[in-house]
Amino acid sequence: MLKEIKSETICALATPPGIGAIAIIRLSGPGTFSVCNEIFRPHVRKTALLKAKSHTIHYGSIMDGKELVDEVLLSLFRTPHSYTGEDVIEISCHGSPYIQQRILELLLSKEVRLAKPGEFTLRAFLNGKFDLSQAEAVADLIKSRSGASHTLAIQQMRGGFSKKISELRGKLIDLTSLIELELDFSEEEVEFVDRSDLMLLLKAIENEISSLIKSFSLGNVLKHGIPVAIIGKPNVGKSTILNAILNEERAIVSEIPGTTRDTIEDTIVIGGYSFRFIDTAGLRAAENKIESIGIEKTWKKIGEASIILYVFDVREDSFDDVMEALKEFREVTESRTKHLILVGNKTDKLKVLPTGFKQFVEYDTVFVSGKRKENIHLIAETLLKKIGKTEIQGEVIISNTRHFEALKKTLQSIREIYRGIKSNVSTDLLSTDIRKALYHLGEITGEITNDEILSNIFNRFCIGK
Repeated sequence: MLKEIKSETICALATPPGIGAIAIIRLSGPGTFSVCNEIFRPHVRKTALLKAKSHTIHYGSIMDGKELVDEVLLSLFRTPHSYTGEDVIEISCHGSPYIQQRILELLLSKEVRLAKPGEFTLRAFLNGKFDLSQAEAVADLIKSRSGASHTLAIQQMRGGFSKKISELRGKLIDLTSLIELELDFSEEEVEFVDRSDLMLLLKAIENEISSLIKSFSLGNVLKHGIPVAIIGKPNVGKSTILNAILNEERAIVSEIPGTTRDTIEDTIVIGGYSFRFIDTAGLRAAENKIESIGIEKTWKKIGEASIILYVFDVREDSFDDVMEALKEFREVTESRTKHLILVGNKTDKLKVLPTGFKQFVEYDTVFVSGKRKENIHLIAETLLKKIGKTEIQGEVIISNTRHFEALKKTLQSIREIYRGIKSNVSTDLLSTDIRKALYHLGEITGEITNDEILSNIFNRFCIGK
C-alpha cells in the first residue's frame, strides 16, 4: 500500500477554501514536473520547466488548451530537497474558487489524483524527512492557538522529543546487545554486564520516562487550553464576569437565580497561554430536574478544571460566609494540582469595605465589578501568577495522548525488567522484556508502525498538508 502511495502524483489545495487574494495548489510525486509542463506556459520563453533548478520561482500562465485560466507563480522543489522528499511544485494562483477548481480539474485530467488528508506529511515521513512524532507536531503547529502551544509544537517538530526517545532507545539497545551476547555464551555461564550496574541504568531510564509521563498533564493543558471553572452561588455575577473577561456577550445575564442551567465554554489567550473558561450553573439546592442536571455538570467541571474562580457577592458574603461555602470544595482548596482564586464581585454597589477585607487579602482574592468591567485585568494577572509563567523553552514536554500511552507501556516493561533482575530470572526472559520496551518506544517515532496506525494519525490532518 505504501509503495503505491509513493509511486503516484498527488495534488491538493494547500490554502483554506474560499475567496482570497491568492490560493496555493500543491503537487508532489514523480510526475509533478512533467504534468505542470503540459499546462504551464512561462512568460520568459527561455525558461524550460523540466530543466529548471530547484528552489526557483517562475511566472507564467496556466492554459487549458488555448484558453487562459490564470496567471500564476510556480515554486519548484526538486527531490530530495522538498517538504515531502519528492518533486514538489506549488502553484500560486488568484484566490477565486472558480480558478482553484479549474486548475485542480486540469491536474486531475493528467493522471494526478487528489491527496488524502495529511498525505503530503505522510510522504515526508515515508521518505525520512522526519519521524512520526515530528510529523504529528506539524498538525499541532497548524492548530496552535497560543504562544505556549506553538512553542510545544515547534520543539517537537524540531526533534527535541525525538532526540530524547532516541537516547532512551540507544541505552536499551546497548543493554539488549549485552544481554543477548550472554545468551550466545550461556553454556559458559558468562555475565557481560554486572547486574547491579544494570539495575542502576534501569533506574535512570525509569526516572527519565517517569519525568516525561508527568509532563503530559502540563503539556495537555497548554495544548488544549488551561481549564478554568467559574463557580459560585446563583446570581453572584458569574456570567457577567465571563462576558467581561471575553469582552463579548457570550453568556445570558439575568437577575433571576438559576438562569445558567448548562455549562458555557469559551477560550481566550492571556500572556501567551490559552485559558478555557467554563461558566457553570449556580450551586444551590436545585428547584427542578433541569437545574439539577446543570448543577451535576458544574461539579463535573470543577473536577476537570485546573483553576477555580469562586465568585461571591461582596455586599452579601462575609469572609466567614465564603470560608463556610468553600468547605464543600475542600478537595479543591487542598489539592496541589488545582488552584483557587476568590473573586469578589459587584464592587460598584459597595459603599464600605467588605466584611473581613483584611482576611480576604491573605488569600488570592480580587475585587471586581463585572458589570462595569472594573479590575477585570486583575483576574488575568492572577491567573498567570497561578500557572507560574511556566517556562517551556528547552524542556521536553509531551502533549500527545498516543505518546503518553506508549510511554506508560514502556515504563511498565522497564519495571518488569527491574523486577526480573531482582528475582534472578533467566537472561532470555530479560531480553524479551527489553524488546517490549524498545517496541513501545519505537511506536512513538515510527520505527515500529503499521498502515492502521499511520491511517489513524494522518487522517486527522487537513487536506493539503
